[in-house]
Amino acid sequence: MRTRTIAFTATAGLAASVAIAAGAQAAVPTDTTDLQDAVTAEGVMEHLQALQDIADVNGGTRQAGTSGHVDSVYYMKDLLDAAGYVTTIQPFTYERETLISATLEQLAPNPTSYVHGTDFFYMEGAGATTAGVAGVDLALDDPASSTSGCEESDFAGFPAGEIALIQRGACTFALKAENAMAAGATGVIIFNQGNGDDRKVLFGGTLGDLRATIPVVSAPYDLGVEFAEAEGLELTLDVDLVWNPVDTMNLLADTPTGRTDRTVVVGGHLDSVGEGPGINDNGSGTAAILETALQMAALGIEPENRVRFAFWSGEEDGLLGSEYYVSQLSKSELKGTSVNLNFDMVGSPNAVNFVYDGDGDAFGLSGPTGSDVVEDVFTSFFDAAGAPTTATAFDGRSDYLGFIEAGIPAGGLFTGAEGIKSVEEAALYGGVAGVAYDPCYHAACDTIDNVSTETLGLMSDAIAHATLTFADTTSAVSGTAKGKAKGHSKDLEFLGTHAVR
Repeated sequence: MRTRTIAFTATAGLAASVAIAAGAQAAVPTDTTDLQDAVTAEGVMEHLQALQDIADVNGGTRQAGTSGHVDSVYYMKDLLDAAGYVTTIQPFTYERETLISATLEQLAPNPTSYVHGTDFFYMEGAGATTAGVAGVDLALDDPASSTSGCEESDFAGFPAGEIALIQRGACTFALKAENAMAAGATGVIIFNQGNGDDRKVLFGGTLGDLRATIPVVSAPYDLGVEFAEAEGLELTLDVDLVWNPVDTMNLLADTPTGRTDRTVVVGGHLDSVGEGPGINDNGSGTAAILETALQMAALGIEPENRVRFAFWSGEEDGLLGSEYYVSQLSKSELKGTSVNLNFDMVGSPNAVNFVYDGDGDAFGLSGPTGSDVVEDVFTSFFDAAGAPTTATAFDGRSDYLGFIEAGIPAGGLFTGAEGIKSVEEAALYGGVAGVAYDPCYHAACDTIDNVSTETLGLMSDAIAHATLTFADTTSAVSGTAKGKAKGHSKDLEFLGTHAVR
C-alpha cells in the first residue's frame, strides 16, 4: 500500500544549516518529489517477498555465513549491476559463538531448575560450577544508586570459588565480569537494576571484547533479589558453547558519477538472526535502500556526490561488517566520507517514527559534527508530511557506530524493536500500548506478514528524500574523522542488539 508522497524541496534554512556545519557555501535546494514518487511501498515489498522466498528455501534464515545470506547478496547485486551501479563484494571472516547449552539450577535451599531465555540469559564464557553465591555491593533498597561490581574494592572479602551475584548499573557488564574473575569467582550472575519497568525484566547482554573464562549470565531483577535474600543458596551454573568461523561479505554499490571526496554511504544490514528470515530486521531497511538505488538509476539521476549503497553482514553478531568496512578505509577515504545514513528496521508493525538524536539535545549523546544536520533533514521531512517523530539515542545499537567512532556524521531512521510502546506513544502514533514495537523481533515470526506497509511507505519516502538531499548538496557535511564522537565508547548502552551496561 502506498502512503502519501511529500512534495518537499530543501529550504534555504536547510541549505544554510548544511553550510554552517561545514563552513561552505549554501547547498543548492533539492527537489526530491520525483524520487519519492518512484520509490513505493509496493516496490519495496517486492524485494521483501524475494528475501522471504530466499529464506524459505534456505532453512528459514538469511544469517551471515549461510546460503540464505549469500542468495540475498546476489539477489541485490544482480539488480544493482543491471541498473548500472559499480558493485563490489567485500569478503571478511570472523568467529561466531554458538551456544550449545546453558543450565542454571538451585540445589539449596529450594531445588529449582531455571529456563534459559525465560529465567536467565547467557551472556559470555563457558564452564561449569556448583557453588555458593555471594552478593557484590548490592543496592536493593535504592536500585538507582547501584554501582555493583564496578570497583575492585567491591570484591573485598569475596570468597574465591563462589558465584558472584552482581546488580546492573553504572558501568559495563565487561568491567563487572572482569573484576569478578580477578576476585576468583567461578561464575557471574548479573541481574537487572530494578529502577523502572525496563530495568526489571530479563535482558540480553554482551561483554564486548572481553573473553570471559567463566560462565556469565543475566537474570531479571526479582530473581536477583530472591538469590540475594536466600539463606544457604547453592547453585549449579553450566554453559557449553563452541566457536565457529564465519565467511561472509558486505555488498557495496556505487553510483558511477559523483564526487568521491564527498561520498554518501547509505547502509543497512542484510543478515538476519539464525532464528528467522529477518524481514523487518532488517529486510525492511535494505529493501528500501535497494529500491531507492534502483529508482535513482531509472530516473537517470546523476548525483553531485557519489552515493555508496551498502548492505552489511555480521550486524547480528556485533556490527562486524560495517566496522570491518570502516577499518579498511584509508585516511583520505575516511575524510572523503561525508555522511552515513543508517536504516535498520523501518517497517515495524507497532511502529514509532524514531529519528537518531544527532545534536544530542534529547539524550546527551551527540554524533560527530554534521549529525545535527542529518537529524534536521529527517525531522523537517516528517514535519512537512504532518507526521510526528520521536528522538532515539545514538546508543551504538546499529551500523552507524563504526562511522561515528571514526568522526563521520551519521543519522537515520528506526521504527522500533523489542521496546514496549508507551501509552503516550500509542496516543501519538496509534497501535497498541504495552506491546513491543516489533513483537516478532529476532524470532521465527519476523516474516513478510510482520511488516506495516503504511509505515514502510512513509519511511521509504523519507529514505529517498534524505539520500537525494545529501547526494546533491554542494556543501560537504563532514566530520573530523579523528576519533570518537562525544558521549560514546564507555557510555554506550548497546553494541549491536545487546546491552553492554
